[in-house]
Amino acid sequence: MPPSPAGSPPADGLLSAARRNLRELTHGLSHASHPPTPLLAGSPHRWLRLLPYAVVLALAAVFIPVTVQVLTGDYGVPGGLAGALAVGQAAPLLMLAHRPLQAWWIVFTADIVGALVLLGQGMRPDTVWPWTPPVMIGYLFVLLALGLRESRRTVVGVWLLTGSAGLLLHLSAPSHSDGGALLLFVLGGVVLVIGAAVRERSEAQRRLVEQETISEAERAQRTLLEERTRIARELHDVVAHHMSVITVQADSAPYRIGQMSDEVRAEFASIAAGARESLTEMRRLLSVLRSDGSRGELAPQPGLDRVQQLVEATVRAGLPAELSMAADVAEVVERGGIPQAVDLSAYRIVQESLANVVRHAPGAGTRVSVTAQDGHLTVLVVNGRAPRPGSPLEASGTGHGLVGMRERVRLTGGTLDTGPLPDGGFRVAARLPLPPNRPPSAPVTPEEP
Repeated sequence: MPPSPAGSPPADGLLSAARRNLRELTHGLSHASHPPTPLLAGSPHRWLRLLPYAVVLALAAVFIPVTVQVLTGDYGVPGGLAGALAVGQAAPLLMLAHRPLQAWWIVFTADIVGALVLLGQGMRPDTVWPWTPPVMIGYLFVLLALGLRESRRTVVGVWLLTGSAGLLLHLSAPSHSDGGALLLFVLGGVVLVIGAAVRERSEAQRRLVEQETISEAERAQRTLLEERTRIARELHDVVAHHMSVITVQADSAPYRIGQMSDEVRAEFASIAAGARESLTEMRRLLSVLRSDGSRGELAPQPGLDRVQQLVEATVRAGLPAELSMAADVAEVVERGGIPQAVDLSAYRIVQESLANVVRHAPGAGTRVSVTAQDGHLTVLVVNGRAPRPGSPLEASGTGHGLVGMRERVRLTGGTLDTGPLPDGGFRVAARLPLPPNRPPSAPVTPEEP
């Protein structure tokens, strides 16, 4: 074999590629590229799921009697033979909803057989051949179903086989052919392209919806992790304060309390050492949480004692808001009787709720109330309808602010209730547990030596 010219692929490579393409084309024509599920089976509406069945039933009900009438009246085919051809050419239309490729094979074969039967019957000069008008119209519906369901390789194979069959029939009896084979080839290509374009657009939209769903889930998960990290940082400050107090008390106990035995002094030293080690571990963990280079806040963590300032700042921002705090709660807050985790969570819930009102319902009247009953602290934030239309909370909010609220409430072992109100407003109600009442302990004073 002479060598191939420079820059051109070898002949063996071209032959191998042609065989591979032919094998793939044959596989596409013999194996459907989708499971035998009905068209529009994933639609949420029942009438859309039933629509393909109604269409194929109507097609079969129309084309079977029309084909019989055309074959017997225009082509002089006997009634029994005309009925058999009509069933073979039109009854497979019932399969278009779930198995269009198998339906095409049956219709394609029946149409070729019908063309040969008509050729042997002796046709009038004014008749259409090789494809009768009902055959051409029904075949276009088959090709449309194929374009909507099958892969590009299968669609191309169907188009080529259709053109080849028409060409062979035309060459076998050119005197009877009037260009119908070429017309079906052209119209079939157009229909296949339209169906394939609609199918690919539908697939792109489906993938886009799936990607948006995945992105939304990832965004919610990222928001949840960020909120948990923020809570962990704040809890570090709360716990570190108590551990620091324990360390100072344990270190200063030998100087404040006289007449200690060596065992007691060693016990206090062990307590101080354990507290310092715990603080070191927490700082190491916090450094991991702050690996993004952020620095911790130096100001003390806020609590319910700063809710009044928060509401006043919101009012200055243009939101009509009012605060109602029960007298017993204010007294407990003043003497520091609320656990810091609950105190901080209550403040953050009010802060996030007011921020949501400002963002999603600007100008809406808002009421913040803090009460304590049955061993629980209840924080309630209620806003009315926004005065400007088109800015309801449920329409423009993403719900990510509620993720942080739920995490904080879960941290304290409480419950959270949120949702829209009948008048168009929104309600956030958090119920946080409080420790049982205990008598205040007497302050520790150093004894006189």
